[in-house]
Amino acid sequence: MAGTRADDAGSGGGEVLAESAVAAARDLRVVFSRLRRRMREVADTDGELSPSQTSVLTRLAKEGAWTASGLAIAERVRPQSMAATIAALDTHKLIRRDPDPTDGRRQLITLTDAGRRRAEGDKAARVEWLTRAMHDHYTEAERQTLLEAMTLLDRLTHL
Repeated sequence: MAGTRADDAGSGGGEVLAESAVAAARDLRVVFSRLRRRMREVADTDGELSPSQTSVLTRLAKEGAWTASGLAIAERVRPQSMAATIAALDTHKLIRRDPDPTDGRRQLITLTDAGRRRAEGDKAARVEWLTRAMHDHYTEAERQTLLEAMTLLDRLTHL
């Protein structure tokens, strides 16, 4: 079976990798990007929030309070870009800023009740769309195959 050298696949090593691993990695990245984009579209029914604003809202809902600099690092954006994202969420009254009890120079960003409702509504919309799409467009056997694939994909998260 033919293989691809690891340096050809972008890892910089010299090891020969199975073509199926290279193809699966490439295809997974593309499919996950498309699915993530589709899920953002489903959640943003009113067109009010940008993808970066939705991402920060989701992170705050899942993980609680963050500093602006921490959010910038976690979201992999410049501090100036995060400041604009936070300002937009503040304009929509979806977040609030409180003094950091351990460092009065910093602020902790948290969700308001409206922000929490928005994040919960977005999550519910994504789950509903995905559930409905899989119910309507996949057979029971295909859904079982997806469940089996999830186990394999989850193993990647633990490497």
